[in-house]
Amino acid sequence: MTAPIDLRSDTVTRPTEAMRRAMADAEVGDDWFGDDPTVNRLQDRAAEVTGMDAALYLPSGTMCTQIALHALARSGNLVVCEESAHVCGMEAASAAALSGVTFRTIAADRGLLTPGQVAAALAPDPYDVTAVDLVAIENTHQVGGGSVYQVDQVRAIRAACQAAGVPLYLDGARIFNACAVTGAPVSAYAAQVDAMMFCLSKGLGAPIGSMLCGGAEFIRSARRIKVLFGAAWRQAGIMAAAGLIALDEGPKRLHEDHENARVLAEGIADLLPGAVDPAAVPTNIVFVDVAGTGRSAPEWADRLRAEGLLVTMVSGKVRMLTHRDVGPADISAALAAWRRAAAG
Repeated sequence: MTAPIDLRSDTVTRPTEAMRRAMADAEVGDDWFGDDPTVNRLQDRAAEVTGMDAALYLPSGTMCTQIALHALARSGNLVVCEESAHVCGMEAASAAALSGVTFRTIAADRGLLTPGQVAAALAPDPYDVTAVDLVAIENTHQVGGGSVYQVDQVRAIRAACQAAGVPLYLDGARIFNACAVTGAPVSAYAAQVDAMMFCLSKGLGAPIGSMLCGGAEFIRSARRIKVLFGAAWRQAGIMAAAGLIALDEGPKRLHEDHENARVLAEGIADLLPGAVDPAAVPTNIVFVDVAGTGRSAPEWADRLRAEGLLVTMVSGKVRMLTHRDVGPADISAALAAWRRAAAG
Protein backbone atom coordinates (compact mmCIF):
# COMPACT_ATOMS: atom_id res chain seq x y z
CA MET A 1 0.00 0.00 0.00
CA THR A 2 1.35 3.42 -0.92
CA ALA A 3 2.16 5.62 2.06
CA PRO A 4 -0.03 8.73 2.31
CA ILE A 5 1.38 12.15 1.48
CA ASP A 6 1.72 13.86 4.84
CA LEU A 7 1.09 17.62 4.77
CA ARG A 8 -0.15 17.87 8.36
CA SER A 9 2.94 19.83 9.40
CA ASP A 10 6.59 20.43 8.63
CA THR A 11 7.31 18.58 11.90
CA VAL A 12 6.68 15.19 10.28
CA THR A 13 10.01 14.98 8.43
CA ARG A 14 12.23 11.96 9.00
CA PRO A 15 15.92 12.41 9.87
CA THR A 16 18.28 12.19 6.91
CA GLU A 17 20.94 9.50 6.65
CA ALA A 18 23.56 12.11 7.54
CA MET A 19 21.57 12.97 10.67
CA ARG A 20 21.23 9.32 11.63
CA ARG A 21 24.98 8.76 11.26
CA ALA A 22 25.75 11.87 13.27
CA MET A 23 23.37 10.75 16.00
CA ALA A 24 24.92 7.30 16.14
CA ASP A 25 28.43 8.74 16.39
CA ALA A 26 27.66 11.71 18.64
CA GLU A 27 30.04 12.53 21.45
CA VAL A 28 27.90 12.93 24.58
CA GLY A 29 28.05 13.96 28.20
CA ASP A 30 25.49 14.90 30.84
CA ASP A 31 23.68 18.07 29.86
CA TRP A 32 22.52 18.70 33.44
CA PHE A 33 26.15 19.30 34.30
CA GLY A 34 26.67 21.27 31.10
CA ASP A 35 29.31 18.89 29.78
CA ASP A 36 27.62 17.35 26.73
CA PRO A 37 30.03 18.57 24.04
CA THR A 38 27.59 18.14 21.15
CA VAL A 39 24.87 20.12 22.92
CA ASN A 40 27.42 22.81 23.70
CA ARG A 41 28.51 22.98 20.07
CA LEU A 42 24.90 23.35 18.96
CA GLN A 43 24.26 26.10 21.50
CA ASP A 44 27.41 27.92 20.43
CA ARG A 45 26.43 27.58 16.78
CA ALA A 46 22.92 28.92 17.41
CA ALA A 47 24.37 31.92 19.24
CA GLU A 48 26.77 32.50 16.35
CA VAL A 49 24.05 32.29 13.69
CA THR A 50 21.71 34.66 15.54
CA GLY A 51 24.45 37.00 16.72
CA MET A 52 23.17 36.73 20.28
CA ASP A 53 25.28 36.11 23.37
CA ALA A 54 24.14 32.59 24.13
CA ALA A 55 21.61 29.88 23.35
CA LEU A 56 19.91 26.99 25.11
CA TYR A 57 18.91 23.68 23.51
CA LEU A 58 15.42 22.58 24.57
CA PRO A 59 12.98 19.81 23.60
CA SER A 60 10.34 22.02 21.99
CA GLY A 61 9.48 25.49 20.80
CA THR A 62 6.69 25.69 23.36
CA MET A 63 9.16 25.05 26.17
CA CYS A 64 11.43 27.78 24.79
CA THR A 65 8.60 30.28 24.86
CA GLN A 66 7.31 29.21 28.26
CA ILE A 67 10.76 29.61 29.75
CA ALA A 68 11.04 33.04 28.14
CA LEU A 69 7.65 34.08 29.57
CA HIS A 70 8.70 32.90 33.02
CA ALA A 71 11.93 34.88 32.79
CA LEU A 72 10.54 38.07 31.25
CA ALA A 73 7.00 38.45 32.65
CA ARG A 74 5.83 38.62 36.25
CA SER A 75 2.92 36.62 37.59
CA GLY A 76 -0.31 38.58 37.31
CA ASN A 77 0.92 40.78 34.47
CA LEU A 78 0.20 40.86 30.75
CA VAL A 79 1.92 39.85 27.54
CA VAL A 80 0.88 41.67 24.36
CA CYS A 81 0.51 39.53 21.24
CA GLU A 82 -1.63 39.12 18.13
CA GLU A 83 -4.90 37.33 18.86
CA SER A 84 -4.13 34.26 16.70
CA ALA A 85 -0.53 33.86 17.90
CA HIS A 86 0.59 30.43 19.05
CA VAL A 87 1.63 31.80 22.45
CA CYS A 88 -1.90 32.91 23.40
CA GLY A 89 -3.69 30.05 21.66
CA MET A 90 -2.00 26.69 22.04
CA GLU A 91 0.13 27.92 24.95
CA ALA A 92 -2.32 30.02 26.99
CA ALA A 93 -2.99 27.34 29.60
CA SER A 94 0.72 26.62 29.94
CA ALA A 95 1.48 30.30 30.50
CA ALA A 96 -1.22 30.51 33.17
CA ALA A 97 -0.18 27.34 34.96
CA LEU A 98 3.58 27.81 34.81
CA SER A 99 3.97 31.57 35.12
CA GLY A 100 0.65 33.13 36.08
CA VAL A 101 0.61 35.43 33.06
CA THR A 102 -2.19 36.24 30.68
CA PHE A 103 -2.44 38.11 27.39
CA ARG A 104 -3.58 41.39 25.91
CA THR A 105 -4.48 40.32 22.38
CA ILE A 106 -4.73 42.45 19.26
CA ALA A 107 -6.36 41.55 15.95
CA ALA A 108 -4.00 42.24 13.05
CA ASP A 109 -4.04 41.60 9.33
CA ARG A 110 -2.59 38.16 8.71
CA GLY A 111 -1.25 38.15 12.27
CA LEU A 112 1.29 40.95 11.76
CA LEU A 113 1.13 43.64 14.43
CA THR A 114 1.87 47.24 13.50
CA PRO A 115 4.03 49.58 15.62
CA GLY A 116 0.97 51.75 16.24
CA GLN A 117 -1.00 48.81 17.59
CA VAL A 118 1.86 47.86 19.88
CA ALA A 119 2.30 51.43 21.13
CA ALA A 120 -1.42 51.67 21.92
CA ALA A 121 -1.36 48.36 23.79
CA LEU A 122 1.58 49.57 25.86
CA ALA A 123 -0.07 52.83 26.95
CA PRO A 124 0.03 53.01 30.76
CA ASP A 125 -3.11 52.08 32.67
CA PRO A 126 -4.42 55.43 34.07
CA TYR A 127 -5.64 53.55 37.14
CA ASP A 128 -2.27 51.81 37.61
CA VAL A 129 -3.86 48.38 37.97
CA THR A 130 -2.72 46.38 34.95
CA ALA A 131 0.85 46.16 33.71
CA VAL A 132 2.36 44.81 30.50
CA ASP A 133 5.72 43.09 30.93
CA LEU A 134 6.39 41.78 27.42
CA VAL A 135 5.47 41.97 23.75
CA ALA A 136 5.62 38.76 21.70
CA ILE A 137 5.55 38.54 17.91
CA GLU A 138 5.51 35.46 15.66
CA ASN A 139 7.54 35.28 12.44
CA THR A 140 6.45 33.60 10.30
CA HIS A 141 2.89 33.86 11.64
CA GLN A 142 1.37 30.41 11.27
CA VAL A 143 -2.36 31.21 11.42
CA GLY A 144 -1.68 34.18 9.16
CA GLY A 145 -0.75 31.70 6.44
CA GLY A 146 2.99 31.86 6.99
CA SER A 147 2.97 35.65 6.75
CA VAL A 148 6.32 37.41 7.10
CA TYR A 149 7.55 40.44 9.00
CA GLN A 150 10.20 42.49 7.25
CA VAL A 151 13.17 43.46 9.42
CA ASP A 152 12.12 47.13 9.28
CA GLN A 153 8.71 46.23 10.67
CA VAL A 154 10.28 44.43 13.62
CA ARG A 155 12.65 47.36 14.15
CA ALA A 156 9.70 49.74 14.36
CA ILE A 157 7.90 47.49 16.85
CA ARG A 158 11.12 47.34 18.85
CA ALA A 159 11.16 51.15 19.00
CA ALA A 160 7.61 51.16 20.37
CA CYS A 161 8.62 48.63 23.01
CA GLN A 162 11.72 50.60 23.98
CA ALA A 163 9.67 53.77 24.35
CA ALA A 164 7.53 51.95 26.92
CA GLY A 165 10.43 50.13 28.59
CA VAL A 166 9.05 46.70 27.65
CA PRO A 167 11.13 43.86 26.14
CA LEU A 168 10.32 42.24 22.80
CA TYR A 169 10.28 38.46 22.30
CA LEU A 170 10.31 36.72 18.93
CA ASP A 171 8.58 33.38 18.45
CA GLY A 172 10.69 32.50 15.45
CA ALA A 173 9.63 28.88 15.12
CA ARG A 174 9.90 29.33 11.33
CA ILE A 175 12.20 32.37 11.25
CA PHE A 176 14.40 30.80 8.60
CA ASN A 177 11.37 30.60 6.31
CA ALA A 178 10.97 34.34 6.82
CA CYS A 179 14.65 34.83 6.00
CA ALA A 180 14.24 32.84 2.80
CA VAL A 181 11.55 35.31 1.71
CA THR A 182 13.16 38.59 2.79
CA GLY A 183 16.77 37.67 2.11
CA ALA A 184 17.74 39.00 5.54
CA PRO A 185 19.97 36.90 7.81
CA VAL A 186 18.43 35.65 11.03
CA SER A 187 20.86 37.88 12.91
CA ALA A 188 19.12 40.94 11.45
CA TYR A 189 15.89 39.89 13.15
CA ALA A 190 17.67 38.83 16.34
CA ALA A 191 19.26 42.26 16.63
CA GLN A 192 15.79 43.79 17.05
CA VAL A 193 14.59 41.62 19.95
CA ASP A 194 15.59 40.86 23.52
CA ALA A 195 15.16 37.11 23.13
CA MET A 196 13.97 34.67 20.51
CA MET A 197 13.44 31.01 19.76
CA PHE A 198 13.53 28.93 16.60
CA CYS A 199 12.64 25.32 15.89
CA LEU A 200 15.07 22.80 14.52
CA SER A 201 12.26 20.29 14.09
CA LYS A 202 10.10 22.18 11.57
CA GLY A 203 11.39 23.32 8.20
CA LEU A 204 15.01 22.65 9.15
CA GLY A 205 14.16 18.97 9.45
CA ALA A 206 15.72 17.79 12.72
CA PRO A 207 13.82 15.07 14.59
CA ILE A 208 13.55 17.03 17.83
CA GLY A 209 14.51 20.27 19.53
CA SER A 210 14.41 24.06 19.49
CA MET A 211 16.80 26.86 20.46
CA LEU A 212 16.19 29.70 22.89
CA CYS A 213 18.58 32.60 22.26
CA GLY A 214 19.33 35.86 24.04
CA GLY A 215 21.69 37.79 26.25
CA ALA A 216 24.08 36.04 28.60
CA GLU A 217 22.12 36.91 31.74
CA PHE A 218 18.81 35.90 30.15
CA ILE A 219 20.18 32.49 29.15
CA ARG A 220 21.69 32.03 32.60
CA SER A 221 18.21 32.55 34.06
CA ALA A 222 16.69 30.33 31.35
CA ARG A 223 18.99 27.45 32.33
CA ARG A 224 17.69 27.63 35.89
CA ILE A 225 14.08 27.67 34.68
CA LYS A 226 14.83 24.77 32.35
CA VAL A 227 15.67 22.65 35.40
CA LEU A 228 12.64 24.03 37.27
CA PHE A 229 10.40 22.92 34.39
CA GLY A 230 11.91 19.43 34.31
CA ALA A 231 13.91 19.71 31.09
CA ALA A 232 17.32 18.77 32.48
CA TRP A 233 17.91 16.05 29.95
CA ARG A 234 21.06 13.95 30.01
CA GLN A 235 22.91 12.67 26.92
CA ALA A 236 21.01 15.06 24.67
CA GLY A 237 23.95 15.27 22.30
CA ILE A 238 22.47 12.33 20.42
CA MET A 239 19.65 14.63 19.27
CA ALA A 240 21.80 17.75 19.14
CA ALA A 241 23.99 16.09 16.52
CA ALA A 242 21.05 16.06 14.13
CA GLY A 243 20.25 19.62 15.13
CA LEU A 244 23.70 20.79 14.05
CA ILE A 245 23.15 19.36 10.57
CA ALA A 246 19.65 20.83 10.41
CA LEU A 247 20.89 24.29 11.39
CA ASP A 248 23.69 24.33 8.84
CA GLU A 249 21.93 22.58 5.94
CA GLY A 250 18.19 23.16 6.44
CA PRO A 251 17.95 26.88 5.60
CA LYS A 252 19.55 26.37 2.20
CA ARG A 253 16.58 24.51 0.75
CA LEU A 254 13.55 26.23 2.30
CA HIS A 255 12.84 28.04 -0.96
CA GLU A 256 11.94 24.64 -2.41
CA ASP A 257 9.17 24.23 0.17
CA HIS A 258 7.89 27.69 -0.67
CA GLU A 259 7.82 26.91 -4.38
CA ASN A 260 5.96 23.65 -3.74
CA ALA A 261 3.44 25.45 -1.52
CA ARG A 262 2.77 28.01 -4.24
CA VAL A 263 2.18 25.25 -6.84
CA LEU A 264 -0.17 23.51 -4.41
CA ALA A 265 -2.08 26.75 -3.77
CA GLU A 266 -2.36 27.53 -7.47
CA GLY A 267 -3.71 24.07 -8.21
CA ILE A 268 -6.35 24.26 -5.50
CA ALA A 269 -7.29 27.78 -6.56
CA ASP A 270 -8.02 26.42 -10.04
CA LEU A 271 -10.07 23.57 -8.58
CA LEU A 272 -11.92 25.61 -5.93
CA PRO A 273 -12.01 29.25 -7.06
CA GLY A 274 -11.94 31.64 -4.14
CA ALA A 275 -10.84 29.01 -1.62
CA VAL A 276 -7.19 30.07 -1.59
CA ASP A 277 -5.23 33.07 -2.81
CA PRO A 278 -1.82 31.89 -4.10
CA ALA A 279 -0.46 35.42 -3.69
CA ALA A 280 -1.08 35.07 0.05
CA VAL A 281 1.19 32.02 0.29
CA PRO A 282 4.67 33.47 0.82
CA THR A 283 6.19 30.49 2.61
CA ASN A 284 5.30 26.82 3.17
CA ILE A 285 1.81 27.10 4.69
CA VAL A 286 -1.38 26.78 2.65
CA PHE A 287 -4.83 27.43 4.12
CA VAL A 288 -7.89 26.44 2.09
CA ASP A 289 -11.15 28.14 3.02
CA VAL A 290 -13.72 25.45 2.23
CA ALA A 291 -16.72 27.35 3.63
CA GLY A 292 -18.21 27.87 0.18
CA THR A 293 -17.75 24.32 -1.06
CA GLY A 294 -20.76 22.75 0.65
CA ARG A 295 -18.50 20.57 2.81
CA SER A 296 -16.95 21.28 6.17
CA ALA A 297 -13.22 21.13 6.87
CA PRO A 298 -13.59 17.80 8.74
CA GLU A 299 -15.45 16.35 5.75
CA TRP A 300 -12.68 17.48 3.41
CA ALA A 301 -10.03 16.08 5.75
CA ASP A 302 -11.78 12.69 5.81
CA ARG A 303 -12.17 12.62 2.03
CA LEU A 304 -8.56 13.62 1.47
CA ARG A 305 -7.32 11.00 3.91
CA ALA A 306 -9.29 8.38 1.98
CA GLU A 307 -7.49 9.60 -1.16
CA GLY A 308 -4.05 9.31 0.45
CA LEU A 309 -3.46 12.89 1.64
CA LEU A 310 -3.10 13.89 5.31
CA VAL A 311 -4.06 17.45 6.30
CA THR A 312 -5.08 19.32 9.45
CA MET A 313 -7.85 21.78 10.25
CA VAL A 314 -7.44 25.23 11.79
CA SER A 315 -10.29 27.71 12.36
CA GLY A 316 -12.59 25.88 9.96
CA LYS A 317 -10.01 25.79 7.17
CA VAL A 318 -7.92 22.98 5.76
CA ARG A 319 -4.22 23.52 6.48
CA MET A 320 -1.27 21.99 4.63
CA LEU A 321 2.47 22.50 5.09
CA THR A 322 5.15 21.58 2.60
CA HIS A 323 8.49 20.27 3.87
CA ARG A 324 11.69 18.45 3.01
CA ASP A 325 10.03 15.04 2.55
CA VAL A 326 7.58 16.39 -0.06
CA GLY A 327 8.78 16.98 -3.61
CA PRO A 328 7.13 18.16 -6.83
CA ALA A 329 5.80 14.68 -7.60
CA ASP A 330 4.12 14.57 -4.20
CA ILE A 331 2.53 17.95 -4.84
CA SER A 332 1.13 16.63 -8.11
CA ALA A 333 -0.23 13.60 -6.27
CA ALA A 334 -1.71 15.84 -3.57
CA LEU A 335 -3.53 17.89 -6.18
CA ALA A 336 -4.82 14.69 -7.75
CA ALA A 337 -6.16 13.70 -4.31
CA TRP A 338 -7.96 17.05 -4.06
CA ARG A 339 -9.52 16.53 -7.48
CA ARG A 340 -10.74 13.05 -6.57
CA ALA A 341 -12.08 14.29 -3.24
CA ALA A 342 -13.92 17.13 -4.98
CA ALA A 343 -15.45 14.79 -7.49
CA GLY A 344 -16.53 12.18 -4.96
